[in-house]
Amino acid sequence: MEIGSIVEYLEEKSILVTGSTGFLAKIFVEKVLRVQPNVKKLFLLVRASDAKLATERFQNEVITKELFDVLKKKHGNDFDSFISKKVHPIKGDIIHENLGIEDYNLREMLWKEIDIVVNVAATTNFYERYDVALNINVLGAKHALEFAKQCTKLKMLLHVSTAYVAGVKEGVISEKPFCFGEALNKDLYLDIQGELKLVEERKKKLHEKNSTKDVEKVAMKDLGIERFEIPLNCRTIDSVILGYVKGEISCFLGDPEVILDLIPGDMVVNAMISAITAHSNQHSEFIYHVSSSVRNLVKYSTVEQCAYQYMKKNTQTGGDGKTIKTVRFQFMRTMSIFHRYMFLHYRLPLEGLRLINLALFGLFSQQFNKIWKKYKLVFRLADIYAPYAFYKGSFDDSNLERLRKAMMNSDEEKLFDFDPKHIEWDDYLINIHIPGVLKHLHK
Repeated sequence: MEIGSIVEYLEEKSILVTGSTGFLAKIFVEKVLRVQPNVKKLFLLVRASDAKLATERFQNEVITKELFDVLKKKHGNDFDSFISKKVHPIKGDIIHENLGIEDYNLREMLWKEIDIVVNVAATTNFYERYDVALNINVLGAKHALEFAKQCTKLKMLLHVSTAYVAGVKEGVISEKPFCFGEALNKDLYLDIQGELKLVEERKKKLHEKNSTKDVEKVAMKDLGIERFEIPLNCRTIDSVILGYVKGEISCFLGDPEVILDLIPGDMVVNAMISAITAHSNQHSEFIYHVSSSVRNLVKYSTVEQCAYQYMKKNTQTGGDGKTIKTVRFQFMRTMSIFHRYMFLHYRLPLEGLRLINLALFGLFSQQFNKIWKKYKLVFRLADIYAPYAFYKGSFDDSNLERLRKAMMNSDEEKLFDFDPKHIEWDDYLINIHIPGVLKHLHK
């Protein structure tokens, strides 16, 4: 396998991108437009009620982002005309057949025009409704595949997922696909139609009971926990970092020696573009883990140390104007430690409050119910996140390494770098990632 010029390959190509307002898709679109301004067209599937709102979402949620500042500087006053010529937002939704593109003439044009389909649409919510997760992450992938089969010029369909669809496994996980019907539990058979039928039956029963939308929402989330062997996708470590920086989190459920699989988004996109070029017009299936857990591992303890160092040098203030005290994270290394901690610090005081509330004829009922609800939520979240917090698997990237070595152009190897060995974790976390989290997520 050899990769010719990636930049040359992208010239005059028409690319359909799903999930176009999401994190990875935006990086992908910016990178393609920056390295190859002579790309023919980028068709971006956008969820909206009409074409006008699809264009507005693209303008507000994609092109106005700081990510595109380099392109804006490069094109100057011609930036808007460049974007309008190259980028075409399309109203649609992957949960529907034909990607929700209702205009038949538009569909026909796309089927004749498109060279590459890039499917990055997914829900990455740990605690997602089961019906929503099935529609987006399962049926959505099916609909993207079916649409791609209609494209007469198609050279490549690239589907992007999280590595954690591999489930709760230990040891090194190889880059190989699941067979049709194969479940994470080897004793089970995965029947998608059966899962869809189960969802409809549960929702039917809820409707018969005249359940509210809120009740249905909770029921579908609970069904997700019941049916998933591990959540379909996972969020990044950013929410934990943000909670720590804001002084809202002082302890963490997880083993500090557990290996995280962090990888910068731009490296993922570089690998995506390289894979598209390498396997164009090849009627085969290729699996790549864009990962760091084998070649350049980083542990929870490293993230904690870097967050602490950053906070020591960059004092934060809360909404009340007071300085947020910098403390070290306390790791709860096992679920039993977590349960003991919650019992001593919260359940016992709550029990005391309950007894006082009974003695005073419900005077503190509202306060008790509010705290009790939060207490139960913490346990629910702990059950959801535990497989990730104690994950014992690592992701082999031998295929990806072969892809990197196949790059013939040394300049393009730098332009499309996806080698995890090039990441110096302390420097990256302290000087790039954590400041980025504060800048873009800290309200």
